Amino acid sequence: MLNIFKQGHPKGLYLLFFVEMWERFSFYGMRALIVLYMVQHLMYSTQQAGNIYGLYTGLVYLTPLIGGYLADRYFGQRKCIATGALLMVVGLFLLAFGPKSLFLLSLFFMIIANGFFKSNISSVLGLLYGNDNEKKDSAFTIFYMGINLGAFFSPLVCGTLAVKFGFEYGFAAAGIGMLIGFILYKLFEHKLLGDSGLYPATKTQIKEDEIVETDINGKKRFVSLLVLMLFTIPFWVSFEQAGSSLTLFAEYSTNRTFFGYEIPTEYFQSLNPLFIITLAPLISVLWGALRKRAKEPTSVEKFAIALFLISIAYVVLAFAGHLSLTTLVSPLWLVLGYFIMTVAELCLSPIGLSLVSKLAPRKFLSLTMGCWFLTSFLGNLIAGVWSGNYELMTPAQLFGVLAILSFVTCILLICFMPVLNKALKK
Repeated sequence: MLNIFKQGHPKGLYLLFFVEMWERFSFYGMRALIVLYMVQHLMYSTQQAGNIYGLYTGLVYLTPLIGGYLADRYFGQRKCIATGALLMVVGLFLLAFGPKSLFLLSLFFMIIANGFFKSNISSVLGLLYGNDNEKKDSAFTIFYMGINLGAFFSPLVCGTLAVKFGFEYGFAAAGIGMLIGFILYKLFEHKLLGDSGLYPATKTQIKEDEIVETDINGKKRFVSLLVLMLFTIPFWVSFEQAGSSLTLFAEYSTNRTFFGYEIPTEYFQSLNPLFIITLAPLISVLWGALRKRAKEPTSVEKFAIALFLISIAYVVLAFAGHLSLTTLVSPLWLVLGYFIMTVAELCLSPIGLSLVSKLAPRKFLSLTMGCWFLTSFLGNLIAGVWSGNYELMTPAQLFGVLAILSFVTCILLICFMPVLNKALKK
C-alpha cells in the first residue's frame, strides 16, 4: 500500500499535501456545522438552510474559474494560493467571533478565498511533474489523501468543540487550522516549489512539449475532456448531500445512541475521509496491477463505474429512508452508504484532477482546472436546492431520485464511451 509513496516524488508534493490538508480541515470542519448552525442557532428553516448551504458550497467551486483565469493571466498560481489562504482565515474568524448579522459576509469571504486557492494549488502540483504522467497519477492520489486526512479530523475536532462549548469554538478551530496551513506555505514555498506556478503562463517560456497539441487531435481531446466533465455534475449532486440531507437524516432519523453515549451528528462527516485514507492506497495499487496487465479501465470507464456505484449507495440509503418512517434506523446504513460513495469518489475525483493536468494547455491550466471545479459548483448548487425538499418528501423519495439520476447518467456515459475513449486516447 505504501508503493505510491516510494516513487521519488519532489518534496514540494508534501508541502502541498499539508497545506491542502489544513485547508480541507477548515472547510470540512465548517461544513459539518453550518447547516445545524443555521437551523439551531440562526433559526432558519431546513429549506432556507439547504438553499444557503447549496449556494455557498456551489459558489466555492465556481469562483476557482475566476481565480484560475487571474492566475494564468496576471498573478501566477502561487500568489493566488497565499491570497486565498489568508482570506479564508479572515472569513472563518469572522464566522467564529463576529455578530450574527455578518454571517453572510463571512461566507462571502470564504467563497472569494476558495476562488484564489482551489484550482491553483492543484495546478501547481501538476506543474511540479511536467510530462511525467505516470507519477502524476500517483501524486494526485497522495494529494487526495491529504485532502481527506484534514476532512477526517475536522468534524471530530470542530464537531466536539461545537457540541461541548458552542458553534463559535468549532468555527474558531477551523480558522486556526487554515492559519497553520498559511504559515506552512509561506515558510517553505520558495524552498520546495522552486519556480513552479510563480509566474503567470503568459510570462513563462513554454516549451512545445508542455502544451496540449494544437492539431485537430489535440483539440478533440480538450473538447472531449470538457464534455466528460459534464457527466460529473449528477455525481456531485448526489455526493454533496453529505453536508445537508444526509446530515439531517443522521440528526433526526438515525439511532445515534451507542452504549449510552450519543454519537454527535457531525462525526458522520468523518466517515467519507476515513474511508478515503483507508481505500486510496488500495485503489491505487489496483489500478497499477491492472495497468501491468493492460487491463486498467480508461478514465471514462472509471467515471462510469463511479456513477454506477453512487447510484447503488443511494439505493441503500433510500431503503434506510423507508425504514426510518417507522423507527430510528441503525447508523450502519449511513456507514454502508458512505463506504460505497467513497469507492465511487476514488474512481472519479482524483482521476479527473490528474486528467485535467495532463490534457489542459499550459497557458490555460488553472482556468481549465477551474472548469473542472465548475462542475462541482453546478452539482453543489443543485444538491442544496434538492436537499431543501427534505421536509417536503420522505427520505426514501429524496434518496431514490438521486439513485435514478446517477444510474441514468451512467447509462448515457456508457453510450458516449466509445467516442470519448477514442478522443481522449493518447
